[in-house]
Amino acid sequence: MNNLIVRTITGVIFVAAIVTCFLDPTAMEFLFALVTGLTIWEYCGLVNNIKGVQVNRFISTIAGVYFFLAVGGFCSGWTQTGAVFIPYLLTVIYLFISELYTKAENSINNWAYTMLGQMYIALPFSTINVLAFNNTPDNQIAFNFMLPLSVFVFLWTNDSGAYCFGSMLGKHKLFPRVSPGKSWEGSIGGFITVMAAAVIISYACDAYGVQVGLNIIQWLGLGLTVAVFGTWGDLVESLFKRTLGIKDSGKILPGHGGMLDRFDSSLMAMPAAVVYLYSIAMFS
Repeated sequence: MNNLIVRTITGVIFVAAIVTCFLDPTAMEFLFALVTGLTIWEYCGLVNNIKGVQVNRFISTIAGVYFFLAVGGFCSGWTQTGAVFIPYLLTVIYLFISELYTKAENSINNWAYTMLGQMYIALPFSTINVLAFNNTPDNQIAFNFMLPLSVFVFLWTNDSGAYCFGSMLGKHKLFPRVSPGKSWEGSIGGFITVMAAAVIISYACDAYGVQVGLNIIQWLGLGLTVAVFGTWGDLVESLFKRTLGIKDSGKILPGHGGMLDRFDSSLMAMPAAVVYLYSIAMFS
């Protein structure tokens, strides 16, 4: 019972922090820069437990946070030049060259795990900026909270629907090698609840005059994209943990595990949402 209470309190605070941060672009940048840093720090600590692996935890974390902020600055119009990415590129070069002097047991492992952290965590988190900052018809940049918020609403709805349907109807395992608890019935149920959430969001945007530029069919497509790739994101993190032989990625969130445990779905869903939205913009 105590664990349930702790888990519930942590969950409420977590959801409240995510939702409220989208009310202000500065708050969103601060919170997700922090999330990016904590997640990369956690990731580096996990891979450094692998024999023969020793990534530079501090510099990798700083690099990931800087990349997130650089993308945010570029997307928001705070900086108009791509030169903002030069310090990040120099840091990546340093991380490669530094292996010449560390006398590491296996430098290729260090390079691979260092770059994996940037590709798996820093890059996906940075795409939230692409979702949040959009060009207006008069060629200005506006902050639109609804798109990034909707991605998380779809992820939470998918998780809740999958849990409920899976608990009641789950018989056929979705991916038993990686995550024995997930079922096809649960996943389909999650997709159905996401479709319902997409309809509600579409009508709510119309009712309250929130300009997103998506019709109901496109909202349904976005919801399905997030649900599918969010499920894959969950499975990818499960494979990561199974490979390392751990149950939770960390303990920073009481009752919920680590940062990777909480944001695993979004690491695949956010980039997929960006690709989907750009695709419909190109072909509409």
